[in-house]
Amino acid sequence: MLRNMIWIEKPHLQGYGCSECAWEFQPSGPPTGNSLNEMKEIFERRRDKEFAIHVCAEHPRAKKAKR
Repeated sequence: MLRNMIWIEKPHLQGYGCSECAWEFQPSGPPTGNSLNEMKEIFERRRDKEFAIHVCAEHPRAKKAKR
């Protein structure tokens, strides 16, 4: 399965998620670093690492109700 990181906009979230499951990146706290550039780099590394190690089977999408 080929999955991609996507941008998600919902009422409760604006952020990154997986194209193949319900995984959404949830930062563990405020940005850290000594400069804006460093904060951005740390955020992106954490996001990319968590995306790479998540298991789609552990984040199934909710099934839509039948009409």
